[in-house]
Amino acid sequence: MYDFNQKPELNVTPLVDIMLVLLAILMVTAPVMEFEEPVNLPSGSKTKQIENVKKITIFINKNREVTINKNKYDLKDFPDSFILFAKTKNRNTPVHIRADKTLVYDDVIYILKTVKEAGFFKVSLITDG
Repeated sequence: MYDFNQKPELNVTPLVDIMLVLLAILMVTAPVMEFEEPVNLPSGSKTKQIENVKKITIFINKNREVTINKNKYDLKDFPDSFILFAKTKNRNTPVHIRADKTLVYDDVIYILKTVKEAGFFKVSLITDG
């Protein structure tokens, strides 16, 4: 008959054997596995000299005054003033726009839209960081 007061014994030997085998396999295969991500990096030119490119710098301060290369304009008059300013400029000239961080988003987009409509496509929004 079965004695209900006797506790059954748990045989953990097969479990330990399996774990040791898996640990040995992991230790052997881990140094062999390598992760490689292919990255295509651009190559630089060693023969081309750096050119000093003239750029147009536009700054908008918190009082909504626009400065184009040290000339001040009001934000309302900016489109006409910029078109007159850009008449003699090459359309491939880079334009850098700096704006005070307290400005309304619409004011910065208004300047960006005006510059794009004037035909400039190399436009960058410059931040301090």
